Amino acid sequence: MAGHSKWANIKHRKARVDAQKGKVFTKLVREIIVAAREGGSDPETNFRLRMAVLKAREVNMPNDNISRAIKKGTGEIAGEVFESFTYEGYGPAGVAILLEINTDNRNRTAADIRHLFSRYDGSLGESGCVGWMFARKGVIVLEKKAVFPDEDDLILSLIEVGAEDFRQEKETFIITTVPENLEKIKEFLQEEGLQVDTAEITMLPNMEIVVEDKDEAKKILQLIEALEEHDDVQAVYANVAIDDDCGDLGA
Repeated sequence: MAGHSKWANIKHRKARVDAQKGKVFTKLVREIIVAAREGGSDPETNFRLRMAVLKAREVNMPNDNISRAIKKGTGEIAGEVFESFTYEGYGPAGVAILLEINTDNRNRTAADIRHLFSRYDGSLGESGCVGWMFARKGVIVLEKKAVFPDEDDLILSLIEVGAEDFRQEKETFIITTVPENLEKIKEFLQEEGLQVDTAEITMLPNMEIVVEDKDEAKKILQLIEALEEHDDVQAVYANVAIDDDCGDLGA
């Protein structure tokens, strides 16, 4: 959609900023604990744990921290008991927002999240109200300059290893696949000498709401950032595309 800033790009930029803040360690430890509790301690057979460990290593989390989190999840050592679930709601302009939560206190988290939605003119919804608008996918982002000279050859090769969709956004080349093929495609790209900017499992919207009003756009980004800052929020997904005419929103 030319003329609009895709939420995926906003999200990837924000993720790099979060890594600098250090909060990412807390969230990744919780994700490892939950993943190990739900699927066991072996990353080879536990896909969710494997993804969490890969993310932890990408931000240079010490192996001791990863090992300790896994043992907390399996009960080998004592630790907090976290549960994992989703919240769904609406932001300004009717934007759909989906949250992945890891918390040790559901009541506290619910009150906090409801307050944040209300503060930025949104509302926490019932379970299922927006979840159907999203699909879980693997997404790989390459810098445009890193792509093969012949992109057609690249696309044909990627289809052979399981890629589903491709698109270009300004300076990036974005590949979409089913989550199970993410690692295989990432490894293929690296073997071809291509630099992968990001590779992650995410929730992609099947439709987007284009926001053209600058005040609404700013409030949406403020809500998303406030939700991301909350320790219990593992990830935030929204079906928003912000019109380029909104200019610099200070996000």
